[in-house]
Amino acid sequence: MTAERPDLRRVVVVGASLAGLRAAETLRRKGFTGELILVGDERHPPYDRPPLSKGFAAGAVSVEALRLRQVADLDATWRLGERAVSLDPQARVVGLNDGTHLPYDGLVIATGARPRRLPGLPDQARGLHLLRTLDDAVRLRTELVGEARVVIVGGGFIGAELASTARELGLSVTIVTPLPMMVTALGPLAEAAAERARRHGVEVVEGAGVTGMVVDDGCVRAVELSDGSTVAADVAVVAVGVIPNTDWLIGSGVRIESGVVCDATLAVCEAPDVVAAGDVACWPHPALRGELLRLEHWTNATEQAAAAAERLRTGSGPAFATVPSFWSDQYGIRLQGIGLPGRADSVDVVDGDPAGDRFVAEYRRDGELVGAITAGSVKALLPYRRELMRRFASAAGEMVPAQ
Repeated sequence: MTAERPDLRRVVVVGASLAGLRAAETLRRKGFTGELILVGDERHPPYDRPPLSKGFAAGAVSVEALRLRQVADLDATWRLGERAVSLDPQARVVGLNDGTHLPYDGLVIATGARPRRLPGLPDQARGLHLLRTLDDAVRLRTELVGEARVVIVGGGFIGAELASTARELGLSVTIVTPLPMMVTALGPLAEAAAERARRHGVEVVEGAGVTGMVVDDGCVRAVELSDGSTVAADVAVVAVGVIPNTDWLIGSGVRIESGVVCDATLAVCEAPDVVAAGDVACWPHPALRGELLRLEHWTNATEQAAAAAERLRTGSGPAFATVPSFWSDQYGIRLQGIGLPGRADSVDVVDGDPAGDRFVAEYRRDGELVGAITAGSVKALLPYRRELMRRFASAAGEMVPAQ
């Protein structure tokens, strides 16, 4: 085991969701015995987010079942329902919204992301929802009942999964998206996602933006589109992506681009003794030749948190070269992906039909394999995982580890 920094006596983890929890667990598992403080802006203990748009929204998963199991005795101080508002990297102090200042020897930034809002929409109305937190999902679940007409603004993973869930509940569903459905994840195969949704009774309106909502007596009645038309709605869910939670770092000197910028080892640039992990972090993935990457996948949050915690604990580390994986349950099938298909410039379907229940697609960048997506066969991904692990590890080996 690599030796721990002798000056690491107090670690503060800002963000008490998946990445923050796994970072804290790694520190304890690797032998850190100092003071450990976790700060989270939600009042709930860490829970699993993927089921919020699937089983939980359908009422098939309980709140208790969402709770993330802790795999290590953290012996930590939990500050839930509190929010970080400032960072002074030189003084090594995190400021909280209640005026508290937390000194640290090491800091993990794992503040995640928040839903993106659309201009022109009301701040609140009955039937209008964003979906990111457990409280968001609880409110939404109470309205996915009866003969509610559901309009989902956005065609990414959350929008597609919610549409599938609402259809399982027998509800009328319309997806409105200015881009092809799931184009960020599927690339040229995005058309198949819309075909699948339509085949299961979802009305898909692509190429249209949302300019406003009709609200009467405090309730959503319709969604107004950029072409001047309206879609009747009792429930409207805005799912147009997320924004990394970096506002609290303004003025800290920490470099922010698509997220908190880290070096290849996940050490935060311009901030000594600080690392970042999860949805908020971006770093130069070795397989992308230095291009910054930010991922919002569950598996990346867990792996990145462990690597970042070890980087903090020891003061050095190798380039982080994860082979991320992701999945999405829709209409009775599971789409599974591996690698970085979103960064590909070409795709080849080598088996099956992307609009059907079984297919395998290979994604390449400059002629080299960077990812694969499949439906209906977990085993089909195994050779791609092995190849990508070999390629990514080789690329990481060519980078000089930070010390």
